[in-house]
Amino acid sequence: MIYVGIDSSWRHSGALEWALRGAALRHEPLRAVYVVDRTVRRAPYSEPTIADEAAIDLVDEVQKHLDAGRDRLDNDAELMGGRPATTLVEAAAGSTMLVVGRRGTGAFKRLLIGSTAEEVVNVATVPVVVVPDKWKPGDHSGPVVVAVGESDADQGPIEFAVTAVVERAAPLRLVHVWELPSVHSRDAAAIARAEQEGDANAQRRGEAVAGEWQLRYPELVIEVDVRRGHAVDGVITAAEQCDAQLLVVGGRRHHRTTAMLLGSVARGVLHHASCPVAVVHAEQTS
Repeated sequence: MIYVGIDSSWRHSGALEWALRGAALRHEPLRAVYVVDRTVRRAPYSEPTIADEAAIDLVDEVQKHLDAGRDRLDNDAELMGGRPATTLVEAAAGSTMLVVGRRGTGAFKRLLIGSTAEEVVNVATVPVVVVPDKWKPGDHSGPVVVAVGESDADQGPIEFAVTAVVERAAPLRLVHVWELPSVHSRDAAAIARAEQEGDANAQRRGEAVAGEWQLRYPELVIEVDVRRGHAVDGVITAAEQCDAQLLVVGGRRHHRTTAMLLGSVARGVLHHASCPVAVVHAEQTS
């Protein structure tokens, strides 16, 4: 089951259409959830009956849209009440993934992520895909891009990306971005050696990961893109230059007794990427 959060802008948001395509590719049913924020409706002079009627009408419209699809899957729309982010996360627990729209605000080309989407990504226990407004999956035919770091925590994100690649018959592009560490020297030759060593290490890392996954999936087309610079900017630029269909990054999850935190790279990518971003958390013990 794939879950997608919807609101009154569902016709213009790219989230529902992206989720519908994902459900069709996976041959899994889709559940579209509209959450009425009960915390807002506790305000004085609220009109709960009118709000409920509008919400019911919206869910009915979405259900008709789902029924008109050609995939013949058991897709449905559901109305729930509560805090939007918490309710969506609880509903989607144990599902394949949760899809939400970005709904950010800002005057720049790259819009910031909305508060509900960011909270969902932080606390969800399943992969979360954040889709920009007006995104049309059929307009983009580039590879699926996955950001690769230095640790084994990349296994989950790469596995998710591989599944997306198989479904879409697209190439898989592994992007590894490295930064030159501080070199306390004025010796140009020493700096040049550090740059060459860093580039060689990064290239080996990228090729090693590609080789590992090529052995598992010999039929896949796997590309390696190694870049030097800031991780967020490098990953976003790589995805834009190849017109990525999807950008997959790893999150950061701590033990249940501590706070759950989103890594700085994942947060930066979510705020500034112009394509759908999937965040796949890795479980950590500390």
